[in-house]
Amino acid sequence: MGSSEDVTGHWIGGERVAGGSERIEVVDPATGEVVSAVPKGTAADVDRAVTAAQAAFRDWSQVDVAERAAVVSRISEGLKARGAEIAAAVTSEMGSPIGFSKAVQAGLPVYTSAGVASLASSFPWTEEIGNSLVVREPVGVVGAITPWNYPLHQVVAKVAPALLAGCTVVLKPSEVAPLSAQILAEVAAEAGLPAGAFNIVHGEGPVVGEAIAGHPGVDMVSFTGSTRAGKRVSVVAADTVKRVALELGGKSANVILEDADLARAVKVGLGNAWINGGQTCTAWTRMLVPASRHDEIVEMAVAAAAKYTVGDPTQDTTRIGPMSSAAQQERVNGYIERGSADGATVAFSGAAVDGPGAYVRPTIFSGVAPDAVIAQEEIFGPVLSVIPYADEEQAVEIANSTVYGLAGAVFGEADHALAVARRLRTGQVDVNGGAFNPLAPFGGYKQSGNGRELGRFGLEEFLEIKSIQR
Repeated sequence: MGSSEDVTGHWIGGERVAGGSERIEVVDPATGEVVSAVPKGTAADVDRAVTAAQAAFRDWSQVDVAERAAVVSRISEGLKARGAEIAAAVTSEMGSPIGFSKAVQAGLPVYTSAGVASLASSFPWTEEIGNSLVVREPVGVVGAITPWNYPLHQVVAKVAPALLAGCTVVLKPSEVAPLSAQILAEVAAEAGLPAGAFNIVHGEGPVVGEAIAGHPGVDMVSFTGSTRAGKRVSVVAADTVKRVALELGGKSANVILEDADLARAVKVGLGNAWINGGQTCTAWTRMLVPASRHDEIVEMAVAAAAKYTVGDPTQDTTRIGPMSSAAQQERVNGYIERGSADGATVAFSGAAVDGPGAYVRPTIFSGVAPDAVIAQEEIFGPVLSVIPYADEEQAVEIANSTVYGLAGAVFGEADHALAVARRLRTGQVDVNGGAFNPLAPFGGYKQSGNGRELGRFGLEEFLEIKSIQR
C-alpha cells in the first residue's frame, strides 16, 4: 500500500492538496488497524475544487469527442496496469476478499470505462428533426458522491461518461474507502486529462456532500448510496434546480418458479445474495420459493452456504471477508437479532471468526414473512431471507412489495421466466443467471433512484439537449 503520504490529500486543479489539519482515519476492517488517513474536507475545499472544475470546463467541453474518448481509453488502460495495486487498496480499506477485488473491484472499472470510450463514434451527438438541429452538449460541472462498497467502480461509472460528455467533475469518495480514488486521479493525469477536469475532495457527507449538492457552480449531482442520504441530496440540490441522478438502495427478489432448475437457482441465488459480503445494492436478498418446495430449497441453500469460507480477505480461499467497518458489523448483527426476534427461523448461521475484525456470521432465515423487517429493509450484509409463496401471482406481488426496485432475478423455463421478469417493477432482472452487462442501463424504480448509469443511457445523463431551428 505505501505510506500514508502516498494517499493523503485532496486532488484539486491537477495536484495534491494537503487540506486542513483534521484527518479521517482509514481503517482495515479485517484487523482494526489504521492503514491511512485523508483530510476532513470543508465547504471551502469544495468551493476551490468547483472553481478549478469550472475553469477546466471551458476548454475540456470544446475538445473533440474523439480526443475525449482517447483520454477515457487511456484511463481504462492505466487502471488495468495498476489492477493489483487497486485490488490491494480496496481489500485493505473495506475488506473485499482479494479474489473478488482483483476480478470485480479492480476489473469492472477497466471494462466500464473502455465501454464508455467505445460509444463515442456511434453516439447521436446531433440529429435533425424537421427544421431543427438537435445538439447534445455537456451539462457542465458534475458533483459525484460515491459509497464504500464498490469504491472505484462506482466512481468510474460516473467519471468516465461525464468526461466523455465533456463535463468536469468534483468527486467526494466515501471516507470509509477513499484510497482507490487517489489512484484514479494519478491515472487520469497520466492519461492526459487536463488539470481541473477531475477533482477529489475527501470528507464527510453532512459537510462535503452537502456542499457539493448545494453549490451553485455544480450543474448536476450524481449520487450513489443509501436511500436516506439520496433523499437529502435531492432536498439540498433542489435550491439550485440542478439535475440529480440517484442510484440508491435495493431489496431484490430472486423468484424461483416451479419449473426452475432448483440446484442452479439456489447456487446462483446465494452467490448473488452474498456477493461482496452482501454489501451490494443489487444483492438478491429475498429468495421467493414455492411453498411446497420451501423446505427442500432451504436444505439446498444451507448446503451451498457451508462452502462460503469467512475470514482473512487477503487469502485467495476467502469468499466472505469482514464487513466494511465496525459500524456496519453492528448494523448487520442488529438485523440478524431482529429476524430471530420477529419469528423467522435461523436455518444457517456461519462460523464465528476470532479476532478483532468486523466479521459477522453469514445467515439464512427460512419461513420469512413478506412484510417482516428483514424482508423489507436493506441489511447490506450476508443475510438471506427465504420467503414462501402460494402461487405465481403472490410471488410477483411479494417481489414488488418493497419501496425499492433496483434488481431482481427469475429462474424457470425460459419463456415463462421472461414473462415473470417483465412483471417485476425493477431496473434490471437476470433470467436464469444472465450475466452482468456493463453496457446495459443500470438504475432503479421507486426509491431505488432516478436516472441510469453505464453504456449509452449512462452517457445521456451527463448531456443537455439544445434545439437550433433553421
